Formats: sequence, C-alpha cells, structure tokens
Amino acid sequence: MHPQTSKGFGFTGASTHLANKAVTLFRSHPYAVASIATGAALALTALVNYRVGKRAERDNPPPGRFVDVDGVRLHFVERGEGEPLVLLHGNGSMIQDFESSGLIDMAAAEYRVIAFDRPGHGHSDRPRTAIWTPEKQADLIRAALVRMHIQSAIVLGHSFGCAVAIALALKYPECVRSLVLTSGYYYPNARLDVVALAQPAVPVVGDVIRYSVSPILSRLMWPHMTRKAFWPAGVPGKYNAFPKELAFRPSQIRASAAESALMIPHALAVSDQYPSLKMPVIILAGAQDRLVDTDGQSARLHADVAHSAFHRVRGVGHMVHQTVTSFVMAAINEAAEAARPTAANPQQAAA
Repeated sequence: MHPQTSKGFGFTGASTHLANKAVTLFRSHPYAVASIATGAALALTALVNYRVGKRAERDNPPPGRFVDVDGVRLHFVERGEGEPLVLLHGNGSMIQDFESSGLIDMAAAEYRVIAFDRPGHGHSDRPRTAIWTPEKQADLIRAALVRMHIQSAIVLGHSFGCAVAIALALKYPECVRSLVLTSGYYYPNARLDVVALAQPAVPVVGDVIRYSVSPILSRLMWPHMTRKAFWPAGVPGKYNAFPKELAFRPSQIRASAAESALMIPHALAVSDQYPSLKMPVIILAGAQDRLVDTDGQSARLHADVAHSAFHRVRGVGHMVHQTVTSFVMAAINEAAEAARPTAANPQQAAA
C-alpha cells in the first residue's frame, strides 16, 4: 500500500475514533456536554459583542466634554448663551437623541443648553458601587452644575429623564427654576414589559444575558420598538443620526435594565410628593403615546400639581421632542416666562 494512502486511512480512522468517543461521552453525560457547549457558545458571543461595542465607541466618539464628579466621569454637550437649560434624556438613550431632533440647536439660539449623558448612557460612567436611582442621579447632576457655576436652570426631562428632573426639583428646589416634563412616567401601574426589560440587571445571570443574548435581541427588536415609540407618526429621517450601536453595548444595556427595574418602585415611592413642587411645571405628552398612558400619567400629574400647565399633542406618540420639536421649544419658552419675576411676585425667579 502507498505510504500516503496508508497515512490517509490512519487519519480517517483516528477521526472516526474521536467521533465515536464524543458520541459515547454525550450519551453518558448529555447534560454536562450540553452545558459545556452552551458555555462555549455564550463566551464566544460575549467576546464578539464586547468587540462590537468597543468598535461602536470608536466610530462614535464623544461629541462633548467631561466633568468628573464624585469619581464619576460625566459626559455633556454645552451650546449657546443665556439662561441655563438642562436636558435629561430617557432610558436607553443619550445626548444624540436631543441632538438629532434639532432641539439643542434650536434652544441654543436663546439659552445656554447643557445636555447630559446620564450615568451608564452614551459616554458617561455608571460605577457599580452605587444604585443609580433618580435621586442619586440628581445628586450627580446638581454637583456637575455647581462645578459649572450654574445656580439654577430650566430642567427638561424626557421619559425616565422626567424622574431625574423631578428628583432634582424635590431634593434641590433652589437648583430648578422651572420644569418641563415630556412623555414621563409618574405613577405605578402594572407593566409586564418592564419586568422583561429588567432581566439584564439581575446580578450574575443578568451579566451573562447582557453580554450574550441581549445585544442580539436588542438589534432584532430595534425596528419594532422604534416604530412603537414614534407611532402614530413615522420615524423621521433625522433619527438616522442616532448612534443605535452605542445603545446595544452590554454596559448601556445594564444601565437601561437597571432603570427599568427602578421605574415602578420609584414612582410608588415619590408620587405623593408631586404636589409639593413649587416651581413652574410644564407637562407635555403625545395623545397617542403607546409606551406611557398619557391619561394615567401626564394628565394625572397635572391634576396633582395645581399650578402646572398641560399640553396634550394630538397625532403624536412618545417621541415628542423628535416629532414636534417646535412644541417642545414652545414649552421651554413657557417655562422660562413662568419663572421670571412679575410685579405680583418679584422673588419668583430669584436664585
């Protein structure tokens, strides 16, 4: 027999032997083999997701600057001059949501606009040494504003950003000249979707999920969730500028999941404090919001805060700042005007 042919037969025989051993091992210990294979697949997926996340950060460098507050590196964009206006984005989002909407440029024509990446979103840190409740985030935002020599500001929140804005107003009322609350969640109700979205925040198991499965699921769900957020309006072309790959990073998924887990208990804990808000409060919501019930949330808040103003925008869903940017700008101007001194109340805007 030719040596090369003999070598080929030997190799085939060895392969068959190994295959037979693998089959025998699987039959003897099916769960162990399946666990090892699953673990290997998860590890490989986690490595790929980590590298994709790092590439997203390289492709989308920070558009603004950083301020270090209490050991946290907080990213922000500052533009314009005039009365300070602070913008706080929603859960899972970042500065580029306000940027792509055109709101920052529109507001910067009249105000000193400061838009923050909240902890764990965009390019801001979110240390695991703290539970980042809206109150904890409010502490961080206030400290950052002090570093910027800003004593008080108009504060606008969108979605979960409303919870942080209200926490800032309740804890540091001297820091908030007036509030603009858009598409917010204020009162606890049954939300099965919140339970599902909070899974990546569970210790250990959640870490495995957010590095392996969550980025893949997030990409698959993105088109549906985006359409739902904008419904009944379509998704505008300008939203293509939003760097969605940054939102798919395991680190931001953890931040988003943690805030989903906090949403209902936080609303339960603070909802009875809303009537104590003393500064002007402008509430804006889309009448057809499919993510947050406008009647059960914004309209109810308006009833609880007697001096508030409420604008229900028809034909608009959750993303009011994207869909009707000029309406949001009008609400900001209304909030600014309401906070200015009047003959009847010359101390109204003192800060």
